[in-house]
Amino acid sequence: MMSLLRSSARTLLGAALGSLACGCMASPTPLVPSLGGSVGVPHQGVLTESLELPNGGPGFRRYRPHGTAHFGLPRLVRGLEQAALTVAQERPGEARLVIGDLSGETGGKIPRHNSHRTGRDVDLLFYMVSPEGIPVENPGFISLGPDGFVKLQDGRYLRLDIERQWLLIRTLLSDPELRVQFLFISRDLEALIIQYALAKETDLELVSRAQTVMVQPVDSLPHDDHIHMRIACAPEEAVGGCMGGGPHWSWLPPLPEADLSEEELVSLVAQTDPFPTLERSGNEPEASAEAKRSEGEVSLTSPHG
Repeated sequence: MMSLLRSSARTLLGAALGSLACGCMASPTPLVPSLGGSVGVPHQGVLTESLELPNGGPGFRRYRPHGTAHFGLPRLVRGLEQAALTVAQERPGEARLVIGDLSGETGGKIPRHNSHRTGRDVDLLFYMVSPEGIPVENPGFISLGPDGFVKLQDGRYLRLDIERQWLLIRTLLSDPELRVQFLFISRDLEALIIQYALAKETDLELVSRAQTVMVQPVDSLPHDDHIHMRIACAPEEAVGGCMGGGPHWSWLPPLPEADLSEEELVSLVAQTDPFPTLERSGNEPEASAEAKRSEGEVSLTSPHG
């Protein structure tokens, strides 16, 4: 009897995910009233009740103003707006934070990405300055050298604005609603930022957390042209089907036990996803360089592997 009930529950959940994946509804199905928000894992899931990031606001602008991948969980969008505002207020009159892709309005597969499917991922271009220290708005996904410098095609040089970059990171990590899970970034640029933080930051616990969440991905380009931020599931979102994407750090609020395992939920989402990417056949092309830069997948059991 219990097996039959469990099978029926899986069938209902599978049907619900199918409706979500095809964009057939904007709210959870009455058959599974707890399903909604960020459903599944970042590389295999869907999104309901999303919030749109405006094209621009105090301290930020979208990199692709006419794109469609500018939706996320409401707390992610609000956290980005607040973090950009904080940096702008502490460093007024300077170049804005340039924000790349989030997720589609209903989640699922979007161009250039394998993850970014459940409203928990966003690409943040680096703050930049001239060699003389004059703020310059990031022109878009420019790869920085190990020293934080880059030569543009027009012959100009720019370098990473480490001070503002750390201000952004500390603001994101300090936001109790965001619950940062990962900041995917190259090891060399992480080292520059952490070196600065150790010299200037008074909250060493915050620096330790930054060192924990800043990771160079192992299955894509090294993220030397942007930071890919992923936020962890909130307890109430876990009840609604949010799962995985990396470890749930000890300083985050504990999550409740899920009715289905991560593998079971991913399997259900995968059945409705027309663009599976967990395995690539020999006939499929490699991802583009920009797609690889925009990713940052890690093992669900080994966050640094």
